Parts: sequence; C-alpha cells; structure tokens
Amino acid sequence: MTKVDRAHYAPSRPYSDSPQPIGYGATISAPHMHGHACEYLINYLKPGARVLDIGSGSGYLTHVLANLVTSSSADAQGQVIGIDHIPELTELARTNMDKSKQGSEFQASTTVKFITGDGRLGWKEGAPYDAIHVGAAADKLHPTLVDQLRAPGRLFIPVESEDDESAIDSLNGGQYIWVVDKKEDGSIHEEKVFQVSYVPLTDAPRG
Repeated sequence: MTKVDRAHYAPSRPYSDSPQPIGYGATISAPHMHGHACEYLINYLKPGARVLDIGSGSGYLTHVLANLVTSSSADAQGQVIGIDHIPELTELARTNMDKSKQGSEFQASTTVKFITGDGRLGWKEGAPYDAIHVGAAADKLHPTLVDQLRAPGRLFIPVESEDDESAIDSLNGGQYIWVVDKKEDGSIHEEKVFQVSYVPLTDAPRG
C-alpha cells in the first residue's frame, strides 16, 4: 500500500486513517480498511490473478491490487477491473491513476481497466475472478458475484445486517464484512468476520 500515494486519490487529508469524501456521495475508505481487505484477499492476489474491484471510487485500492497481481515476469501479468456506477467516479479514477507513471502504464497496458456499471451484477465479461473486493455495503450476499469467482476464489464484501440482528448491532452500523470462499470443488463457505460502516452499494443518482 505504501507504494501507491494516497495523495493522488484523496483531495484532502489523504494520510488520515479515516474515510475521506471524494464527491458524488462517495468516500475513499480509511487506510486500515484497505489493509484489512488486502490481508483477507492476499492468498488470491498472486501475479497473473484476475481481480474485480466493485465500487472502485477514487481508484486507490484498484491501483494497490494491480501492484499485487503483477510482477517483472512478462508471463505473470494479472488484471484488475474497477467498476463504479457513477460515471464521474469512473473518470476520476482514470485521472487519479494517470497522476503517477506506474498508474498511467497500468492503464495503457490494460492491467487496470475502469468501467461504469452496476457492481451488484459484477462484470461477467471479465469472469472468472480469483478475488472480488466490494467497497460499499450490499443489502445481501449477491449470488451473481459468487458465480463469477474462480474455483478457488474469494469474495470480500460488507453486507447490511438482517432485520433480526440485535439493536446494539444496528446502533453500531449494522454492517459486517463477509468472506465468501469458492472451493476448488465448487463448494461455498461463508464467514462473517467483523463489523464495519460503509456507504451503501446503491443505484446511480438520478437527475
């Protein structure tokens, strides 16, 4: 993560360990949350891996993930696809990545590709993915995303709590990170790991 300058991606207080607004009702997550995401996905982020970054926002984590799936070996170049439902954020991510030589090269080589679309549907054209990261809270575990995982593969996703969760959970944000593994035999294992607070994964604003 230290190889990617957050100042290229956050307009104010880029090094503060807290979410920062990037416009259009979106935020760049706190550095510690990006760290958690990478830690939980790291075993699937090998050179040559394919990754989907849903709710790519500023493009920062997309850049970090690209560093992890590339190497000096020409035959081990992975790809990270960043998808966001707000066109202006898709363009912002492209602009932000172009602020560094490496980011510009990643885009020119299509190691990183930003697209506009409904992340809740994933991006079937690029599947299967070794890892899928979701950077906004979904209302449920979307089967479509699990379907787009490679076997083996892992999904890291914040999910809104069910209605029957405790009142304390609701007051604390009511969201949890879920890690979903697709095993080599295609079986699925889901684990609820820790509580978080993310902006919701929603439709693009109208108007």
